[in-house]
Amino acid sequence: SSIKPANHTRRFIGLSALLLSGSSVSAFSVYSSRRSVVHHLSPMSAAAKSDEANGGGRNIVVVGGGIQGTSVAFHLHQSSYLPEGSIITILESQKLASAASGKGGGFMARSWGDGSVTQQLHELAFDMYEKYCDGDDNMLGVTSYRKLPVLSVAPGQKASGKVDVRGNNPSLARVIPNWLDGSVGRLSPLGFGDDTAQITPKEFVEKMVEYMNKDGEDSGVKVVLGKCTGIEYELNDDVKVVTGVKYTPSSDGNSNEEKVLKADDVIVSAGPWSCQGEQWFEGAVQLPMEGVKSTSIVWKPPKDEDVDATALFCGEDYRFGTHLEVYPRPDGSIYICGIGGSDYITTQELQSDAFLTNCPPKEDRMEAAKTAFQTMSDTYATKGELMTVQACMRPCPPDAKPYMGSIPGYEGAYINAGHNCWGIAWAPACGKGMAELVLEGQCHCLDLTPFNPARFTKGSRGGRGRKKGNMNVGEQW
Repeated sequence: SSIKPANHTRRFIGLSALLLSGSSVSAFSVYSSRRSVVHHLSPMSAAAKSDEANGGGRNIVVVGGGIQGTSVAFHLHQSSYLPEGSIITILESQKLASAASGKGGGFMARSWGDGSVTQQLHELAFDMYEKYCDGDDNMLGVTSYRKLPVLSVAPGQKASGKVDVRGNNPSLARVIPNWLDGSVGRLSPLGFGDDTAQITPKEFVEKMVEYMNKDGEDSGVKVVLGKCTGIEYELNDDVKVVTGVKYTPSSDGNSNEEKVLKADDVIVSAGPWSCQGEQWFEGAVQLPMEGVKSTSIVWKPPKDEDVDATALFCGEDYRFGTHLEVYPRPDGSIYICGIGGSDYITTQELQSDAFLTNCPPKEDRMEAAKTAFQTMSDTYATKGELMTVQACMRPCPPDAKPYMGSIPGYEGAYINAGHNCWGIAWAPACGKGMAELVLEGQCHCLDLTPFNPARFTKGSRGGRGRKKGNMNVGEQW
């Protein structure tokens, strides 16, 4: 299931994302007792400390090669604060964009936040996508980004068959797509394309990596295929200073042979499997996570026929158990999620690699989605052909807010994970914010305070007491 504008329950916890990241507007307050040395250093002097330690730049490892992890690597690479000679490595267990970032819809909406702490992510990321991907400023060469109108569509009650939907709704005719020609109920606009857009997330991941490596991997970002198994560190008083990331290579014949990537900093970006960080960081942080596993389908582009660019958010159709989200793409294919029948995967199951290497779709949900859509579209009922049936998981913390911040008790360890259904839409903002935190010591573009990764950790304090709106007032205990 999927995305809805504002105030929805489990469905709002939606679609995708992958990585672990850092803390917030006062990254320094997190470090104050344990990381007092860094607390007093400027960003450049902190970099100089790393330079002295490894004879060059910093060794930075991002665990996870989805859109979130790749965005972190991209913004680290683009930062003027990255010391010369630094090595950035993406450690990915399968392949780039192998999970939700390769199977998500890629819808984004600037104003669809609910006014809560995540609104800033919607707004900044939407503007960044436009800068990176649109018109003459398309620095990445992305072909799948575009703005598009959005309609809310109630299910029709009649049997399927060709219907003149445009003629029946003249005030919306200009945004009703040519393929919406079956049985539908009431239509209403959700956006006319000024603040709603789409991108194919797999392409965005690939284009970021291509851009970073356009001058060769030596000055770009390395991609290593292997599964993270732990973090190496040196003890400095009561602080664990990161020195490496342990992993088992995915391509070696002896997959049990553990190797180590040298690291001054690690940002874990492993989508729903990021909760394995509880073990990697030896219980320093608790990361409750639920994986919402859902099926999606993609229709083939029709032959010699244009596919109009209007996205649909459909009401609950009790005949099929669906609440379809329909995203036509610039290549003429149509992506559909909101199929229903999701499975809810526990933290413990995710920590045991549930669905990491194989995430099968549900055949019955595919049939339900196919029939529901063909009821709405006579074009696809008569000429449609499915291209892809797939499934992936969305990473969902209990409070529907991501984990973004530093790992307590560690120096050089961060997490950026659990972005729910908006992981793709928020990726540029999260990547930029995490890069600032890692390289500059604090995040300037976002307030990361609400996303503190230690908020569910036993023994952590705060958040209880009087409030005025979202602001703490008086003593917190």
